Amino acid sequence: MNTRSLKTAIAAYDTAWHLAIPSLRLNARLKDGYAQRRLKTPMPPANLWIQAASAGEAYLACAIADGLLTSGLRPQILVTTNTRQGMEILEKHADESRGENTKPALMCRWFPFDRPTIMEKAVRQVSPKLVVLLETEIWPGLLHALKKADCPAVIINGRMTEKSLNRYIRLHRLLNALAPEQVLAISGADAARFSKLFGTRVVSRMPNIKFDRLQVGRHAGQNSTLSNLLAQEGKFLVLGSIRQPEEPQVLKMIQQIRTANTDMTIGLFPRHMHRIDFWKSALSRINAKWALRSDLKEPADPGHILLWDTFGELSDAYSAADAVFVGGSLAALGGQNFLEPLVHGVQPVIGPHWDNFFWVGETIFRQGLVFKEDNWQKAAARLLRQLETRPDRCKIKHQARDYIQSRQGGTSRACQTIGTYLKTHNQLKKL
Repeated sequence: MNTRSLKTAIAAYDTAWHLAIPSLRLNARLKDGYAQRRLKTPMPPANLWIQAASAGEAYLACAIADGLLTSGLRPQILVTTNTRQGMEILEKHADESRGENTKPALMCRWFPFDRPTIMEKAVRQVSPKLVVLLETEIWPGLLHALKKADCPAVIINGRMTEKSLNRYIRLHRLLNALAPEQVLAISGADAARFSKLFGTRVVSRMPNIKFDRLQVGRHAGQNSTLSNLLAQEGKFLVLGSIRQPEEPQVLKMIQQIRTANTDMTIGLFPRHMHRIDFWKSALSRINAKWALRSDLKEPADPGHILLWDTFGELSDAYSAADAVFVGGSLAALGGQNFLEPLVHGVQPVIGPHWDNFFWVGETIFRQGLVFKEDNWQKAAARLLRQLETRPDRCKIKHQARDYIQSRQGGTSRACQTIGTYLKTHNQLKKL
């Protein structure tokens, strides 16, 4: 794309944002931090600017911020995010960092609207030495502003689905002209997709930072904080992170499993608390014995379904479980985190949909660490077999540890890359 065509494309993009921004105040997600997104308050100066779209990327940003310590670097770090969940994670980490003099300074702000004129102002205010974009954060306005300011941009922990590529490919010529200096992708498939946008020259591979955040369980089920609330006899099945579109199928799973085994306790964890009332009605309709977790003061009798209406206990439940099904996977929802029960020594069962966790790799199924089933009937049958066989938790933990540790190292690679850019800038500044 020549200079004239680039200016025309950016001008059109700027106009589109100008027209759209007033209505974005009404958007349930974007109204948070609306004034900050428009730069009504200035951005703070920082050496390193990291853009983390939402919760998952925010955790990656925190890992990078902490990992920079081992590189001997203490840059001022600004992390921006698009969502309330991301902001809550970043604010908590920033508060913790302020109390520890050994940690680099971390500031968090809402990500500005990507209108080129807004982004040029943001880049001038921050004056970063490097901008890190996590996973799939490709913003033409920001990339254009960085090119004008001669500031390098790097995509770290890069991932891109075919759906995202099909959307971005329409802007191929523009994005190729605005390509970041480097893209570190987490798989060969992701690297190939980024190469179609930016060319192979800037794209390479790195381990996924998300593996660095995983620690294989340090306690067994009997040490779970829930052990005094579960019946000593019988078995405990956890249905975790159940999403609304798959509820009818999960209800059928419950019926099939209870028909085969009436003595087990089932822990049912809806992903969203506003679905509790649905489950109260649904379980009563099938004449199931159920109780709310919040009402439980002593162990429920075997055969009960415990409907979890409290936060923060899913990990403990996985630790105490004899078998686990992880939801978000029977409908096309991308799946929920099936690694959490695995690190507690339980081989989880999921449905056919796991797009959100493709980064984990197909090998995890081939090794039998996770069971992926085509439908609810097969998932229910697999859970019943799991309950009968009682797999060796210690052995599973050992296998899970080997699988995870062989894929770690992404944080170190990211910090080395960031350090190289920051040190290069400092050397050029001295010249």
